[in-house]
Amino acid sequence: MPAPRGLHPDGRTRILVAVGTDKHPFDRLVEWLRDWHGEVAGEVVLTVQHGHTRADGLPDAVPFLGHAELQTAMAGADLVVCHGGPATILEARRHGHLPIVVPRDPTRGEHVDDHQLLFARRLGAAGLVALCESRQELFDALDSGRADRSRFAVTVDAEAAEGQRAAVRRVGTIVEELVAEAAQRRHRPWWRPWRGPGPNGRRNR
Repeated sequence: MPAPRGLHPDGRTRILVAVGTDKHPFDRLVEWLRDWHGEVAGEVVLTVQHGHTRADGLPDAVPFLGHAELQTAMAGADLVVCHGGPATILEARRHGHLPIVVPRDPTRGEHVDDHQLLFARRLGAAGLVALCESRQELFDALDSGRADRSRFAVTVDAEAAEGQRAAVRRVGTIVEELVAEAAQRRHRPWWRPWRGPGPNGRRNR
């Protein structure tokens, strides 16, 4: 059960951003955050776990957080922004957050496939995350969260948390199946095996 969150001593909104550990850079999200932070720098406390992405110009930027450190950061944050990784989303919800999710897009070189897009869209449609696929959607979500932090909070109890984990695991399985199926279609050969007569004059089967 997450501890109740009080106001930061100076009244600023505490925001945790986690891009995960994937080797692909997530420059798009970091650039959006840099632009947004430039307008509200004095009003937020921003912590960015940036992985393999450059995070020049962002305060409290760290490449990676250990599991315990991530738990502490999530417990103390008012808002959580993250990539579309199932584990990060589950942890955010376990700490009482409705995560603001920007999924990695493989067409931009942010991941190897589109499983994060599929996964985040499913969860967004179910109301389990706040899905943001554009710069403006992210800015709007962050501004809304600063104005009313309760909009991005969820009630957590042991029974509900287990139900959420089961639901997200199920969606993850579905997405993995969809991605595998799409990969098979992409790699299916365009040619057909030769079915003509073999060396003995009989038709191959």
